[in-house]
This record gives sequence, structure tokens and C-alpha cells, in this order.
Amino acid sequence: MWGILLLVQVKGLPFNRYSWLVTHNSFSILGEPSRTGVERVTFYNQEDSVTNQLRNGVRGLMLDMYDLNDDVWLCHSLQGQCYNFTAFVPAVETLKEVEAFLSENPSEIVTIFIEDYVRSPMGLSNVFNAADLMKYWYPISEMPTNGKDWPSVTDMVAKNHRLLVFTSDASKEASEGIAYQWSYLLENESGDPGIVPGSCPNRKESRPLNSRSASLFMQNYFPTMPVQNEACKENSGLLQIARACYAAAGNRIPNFIAVNFYMRSNGGGVFDVQDRINGLTLCGCNTIAACQAAAPMGACKDMGAPNQTPSSSSSESSVNGNVYSGTIEFRTHPTAGASNTSTWSTSALLLSLLLTVKLFASFMQ
Repeated sequence: MWGILLLVQVKGLPFNRYSWLVTHNSFSILGEPSRTGVERVTFYNQEDSVTNQLRNGVRGLMLDMYDLNDDVWLCHSLQGQCYNFTAFVPAVETLKEVEAFLSENPSEIVTIFIEDYVRSPMGLSNVFNAADLMKYWYPISEMPTNGKDWPSVTDMVAKNHRLLVFTSDASKEASEGIAYQWSYLLENESGDPGIVPGSCPNRKESRPLNSRSASLFMQNYFPTMPVQNEACKENSGLLQIARACYAAAGNRIPNFIAVNFYMRSNGGGVFDVQDRINGLTLCGCNTIAACQAAAPMGACKDMGAPNQTPSSSSSESSVNGNVYSGTIEFRTHPTAGASNTSTWSTSALLLSLLLTVKLFASFMQ
């Protein structure tokens, strides 16, 4: 397991000295059957369950939460609202997968980033309590401010503070004790602006990336509208953007790297980039596996030639405007086939029409 390898090789450093893999829209899974009784018409970002994502080394989950059917659901939205044809699962079910993972892996730490549209009173607190996750909760009172280091991962594990939760809703910090994301985190722009070679602009909600007022940095790396079969090429360009973001952030590594279809690349992909970042930062080696306990910086095991991740010089697919991220699936199991710009552009138009028809129908009922 990647997380275990990372912490075994280089123990005891502050949490913000490591780089962790994050899945964008972790819940938006191809082939996930509808739970609302109607056919789902929306976008998809991942290919396997949240449980498998965690087992494969993912340590951060991006979850979009909405009120639906007197509960909190994981959902894509249409004009800021969750509908039964864009919903996935009640949030508590995915959070129970996180609880099971943390219970089975007592030395692992998981971070959850909530795109928060929940308006029901104490709605988030209720689902985290129902999932039995509060015993792992990292309290706001102990979160560092003004760019100070986080506690060591060793201390976090010893205190069982192994779940970090951030919300996009600033009011939840006072009302529910959930940390407001941009008080503790710097973040580059998501979507197409975040994958332009040589560029790494900050997200408008975030302070400048070279600010030293926050000690965690999230690097978003996913196009506005990716296609599943384009993901190998897209993810293989991560190293080039990571270098640009490192410079934009004042020579600071990304603590979180967020991607779609995390298992896909034409080389080592996201795992290779994460490995390089951690190896070079923590021990001066090209891979974390070459780090040696209590050895001086740069004293590396001989691991042979490092993996090479091909870099992509351009992003060929783009969509103007504020569009959802993810591929499109109109049935339970996707059909294999070649993907190109005209294919996904046509699919996007069809999806827009279908969503309009469904929304109109819902209002007419």
C-alpha cells in the first residue's frame, strides 16, 4: 500500500511535508447503478469504488454534497441543484467506506474536501456522526494557522486524528466545527485553466500560491470536460504542470494532487509524479523507495533506472464556459470505443439537451 510505504520510508515529518493523491469527484463512478429509480444523466470522473481508490493509495477525496430526499447525497448539479437524475448515493454510504478503511488501516490518514451545498441544519455533522467518523476527526482547534507546520504524521496517528475534513462553506466552521477550506489551503485553478503548460494560476477563492499564510497546497490537474479515453494522455502531462505549479507556489510542493481517472496514463502517471515529488523532497532521491531511514539527504538506495513519465505538450480538448467535469455515460455500463473532440462535443450537446428536457419535465409534474 502506497501510504504505508511512504510513511515507513520517511517517518515523523510534518503532515505538510508529504504529497498525497486525491481523486476529483471521487463518488462519480462509471457503471454505478442509479439509486433514485430514474436513469442517471450526468458526468463521470472515476472508474472504481471509493474503497478501491483508498486501497490503491488515494488519500484525499473530493465530494460534492447536496440536500436531496431529506438526506445528504453525493451528486452533480444542474444550476446548483441536485436532481434524482444527477444523484449518486447518500453521502453516509461513502463515508462508511472511509470509516471501514481507517478502521482496517490504523496508520493511515485521509482528507475529505467537500464542495458544500448542504443547507439542512447540522446536515454534515449528522452524516459524519452516522458514519461513525468523529472518533478520527482532526479538531479545528489544533489546525495550524499563519503557515505554520502541521503536526507530524506520527503524532496525528498517535492521537487518532486521522481524518481531515474541509468545506467550501465558510459558515460551517462556526456552526459545525468543519474547517473552511481556504483558511488552511492554497489552490490552483481547476478545469482547463489548471492544465495549460507552463501556467499555474491560483483559484479565485484561494490566496496567491506563493503566500506563506497557509501551509497546505492543492494542485488541481483535470480538464473542464475530460473524456475517459483521453485520460491516459492528459495524466501523462502532469509532471510538466507540477513543475510550473512548484515555481508559482514559491518552490513549494503540492500536498494534494487532484485528478480524474487516476489509474490512467501513458507512463507512471500520477503515482510516478507523486513518487518523484516525495522522494526528492523528503530524502533527495528519485523515488521514495530509495529513501533510507536516518540517512543524510541524498543518500539513496540503488533502485535502478527511475520510471519515465512522458509529458504532453498541449491539451487538445477544451470547452468554453463553466461546464461539469467528467465523461458522459447514458447507461449502466459504458461502451468501449475511440474518443475524439467531435465525439465528446456532440455528447456534451446531447447531454445538455437531455438535462434541459428532464428539468422541464420535473417542473411540469
